Amino acid sequence: MRPPAAPTSARQAARRVRILRAASELGSRDGLAAVQMHDVAKEAGVAIATLYRYFPSKPFLFLAVLEWHIEQFLRGGEGGPVADAVTDPADPVADVGDTLVALSGKLLGNRQLASAVALASFTEYASAVPARIDIVERPLGQRLLGLLGDRTDARSRVRLLVYTWWGLFVGMLTEEISTERGEADLRLAARLIAAV
Repeated sequence: MRPPAAPTSARQAARRVRILRAASELGSRDGLAAVQMHDVAKEAGVAIATLYRYFPSKPFLFLAVLEWHIEQFLRGGEGGPVADAVTDPADPVADVGDTLVALSGKLLGNRQLASAVALASFTEYASAVPARIDIVERPLGQRLLGLLGDRTDARSRVRLLVYTWWGLFVGMLTEEISTERGEADLRLAARLIAAV
């Protein structure tokens, strides 16, 4: 699989967002299995070649949808915190827990889309992933790193927190654990992993 192209202009960036929005709407309505790349291209108003230029596969597209929703949430859109806002500057560990709980709640608010992005992530990670980068460099990792600051082993702690969050998110999505139990476990993980 070839690496995806990155937008190089404002127009291309807007086109990419239209694609992500279209995939989100179709995934919300139909689920991952029913979404076809041609339908996404049509809904976004782009040529199929343009869609594949930015997103070389359907799982890669829905993994990008997940990242996009996380970015929107962390920027203060979709009911998320403003990127630089800290709920309690005296207790960044609690803020880490609050951020992970709120993000889970937001994503679980649309279970059909949450299932689509979770399935896509399993598929994409099981195959060759183009241009994979460290999870700490992604928006959620950067948010948590900002909250933890210069703590010892901050990058390792953030990596552990993101993977713990993902496991608990999937557990809540599949109803292996209740939302209440998952949220309590996220707060516990924040205290155990993020505390100095």
